[in-house]
Amino acid sequence: PGQEEAIIAVLEGSDTLAVLPTGFGKSAIYQIAGALLPGATLVVSPLIALQRDQVEAISNQDIGDAALVNSTLRSTERKDALAEVAGGEREFLFLAPEQLANEETLAQLRDIAPSLLVVDEAHCVSEWGHDFRPEYLRLGAVAATLGQPRILALTATASPPVRAEIAERLGMRDPRVIVH
Repeated sequence: PGQEEAIIAVLEGSDTLAVLPTGFGKSAIYQIAGALLPGATLVVSPLIALQRDQVEAISNQDIGDAALVNSTLRSTERKDALAEVAGGEREFLFLAPEQLANEETLAQLRDIAPSLLVVDEAHCVSEWGHDFRPEYLRLGAVAATLGQPRILALTATASPPVRAEIAERLGMRDPRVIVH
């Protein structure tokens, strides 16, 4: 429940916030929508281990290739990953919000002009953004810098006030909110 509704909302051009329980296939939402939309899909994910798991999961499917950019990579590996996304060799790029604070990375991503910006574990915007990881609070400005791609925010937990804060902080335009 909720998966198809969220995918359709994204494909129709709506910014979308989906609150679905763990195990309800939130990853499939961005994977299917990203594979069907032209252009790259950026996935902001809070944990390197989660990024690696998602890249591996995508490589085992026929939906496009994925790369990641994080603090564990050497400079040449980061440049190669970004070049592969820019060249259309990779559909999905996973990164932490801190990577979007790097002006050089942000400039390269702006040139890529992603069609979809995914914020996985979107409750982090509210729960971590104020104190622990303030880069989450910059994601709305990042979306504007990237040309305002569609935004898909995914989480398993978000009360109505947290959902409102996520939508506001991300600069979502008249978002479709799907809660199951």
